[in-house]
Amino acid sequence: MTGLKKIMNNYYFTSESVTEGHPDKVADLISDNVANFLINENENHRAAIETMVSSNMVTIAGEVKTNLENEKEAIEQLVRDTVKQIGYEQENFHWNTFNFKNIIHGQSVDIARGTDDFGAGDQGMMFGYACNENKSFMPSAIYYSHKITKALSEARHNGENWIGPDGKAQVTIEYKNINEPIRISDVICSTQHSKDLEDNSPEVQARVEKIIKPFLNDMSDDKTKFKINPTGNFVTGGPDGDTGVTGRKIIVDTYGGYAPHGGGAFSGKDCTKVDRSGAYMARYIAKNIVASGISLNATVQLSYAIGIKEPVSLYIYCDGKVRNDISNWVANNIDLTPLGIIKKFDLFKLNLADTTNYGHFGKNHLPWEKTDIAKELNF
Repeated sequence: MTGLKKIMNNYYFTSESVTEGHPDKVADLISDNVANFLINENENHRAAIETMVSSNMVTIAGEVKTNLENEKEAIEQLVRDTVKQIGYEQENFHWNTFNFKNIIHGQSVDIARGTDDFGAGDQGMMFGYACNENKSFMPSAIYYSHKITKALSEARHNGENWIGPDGKAQVTIEYKNINEPIRISDVICSTQHSKDLEDNSPEVQARVEKIIKPFLNDMSDDKTKFKINPTGNFVTGGPDGDTGVTGRKIIVDTYGGYAPHGGGAFSGKDCTKVDRSGAYMARYIAKNIVASGISLNATVQLSYAIGIKEPVSLYIYCDGKVRNDISNWVANNIDLTPLGIIKKFDLFKLNLADTTNYGHFGKNHLPWEKTDIAKELNF
């Protein structure tokens, strides 16, 4: 099998993460910051903001129900401040000089008819997942990928100014069985860097490895392969190197492909949109199941119809078995309506930008990561 590992009893799984300066994440953060501004912690406000970024250009669009939609100057300044915060002052993408276009419009009355009283903001299915592989109850490949991209971004903000905002990490985990990771077999990391290091791959590799290896020590070994900037050079990056669009990193935002995904993106949306709130509740249920000791892993699916409050379906799958007993308990003890989820996690007070980068799950400070009902799950 040329170019691939010969797999015996063990198997391999790979996930990726991206830095805050990846073009799609620039778009996500702009959408989340604009949505925060328009929602303004008001439960009667609605927002669904989309962003596209490219060379010297940012365009925002979407639908809103708010008294702030005409604050065009404030919104533009917020967008420029967001790009500045990320760190883009490049020749072809500078926070102070890019061309800006705002085509946000009012929410459709047909959608408002179903969501004003907190019916689901759209139809769709959402998945939550948890496993016992590490302290975050997350799959290992995405867990370590996030560690790398966060380490690179923090190093840049802490003075390593040769690192550019754009970057990616990909980690391959070797498993001996389901939810039994052994080691990190491969790490691929691409980071934008300054022109001073152009065509100096060995120097870039040494510097990157010095930053990221301490975050992998518990799972990497002397056989772990590191591939840093495989093309040999990464000077042009960010929106000047590739167009970015809101919602294009849904697998990075969730479980790195280790669990199913319903297809709905998170960023830019108020929490009546069950793409966001339903996925948070599904993760909460799954994490509490695993934290209770019932199973080594749990997959939870919720589905909704636009304008309808109660979910259409609830499905729970643990360690290879459908668990209707747990589903029945959840349905009878947890409010799964959009308003119930919003109240449980106080989602209109949530700073959406806290969720944008390095995944929406596995961060203990977020309310859906609490394991407060684990002791009640006695099955």
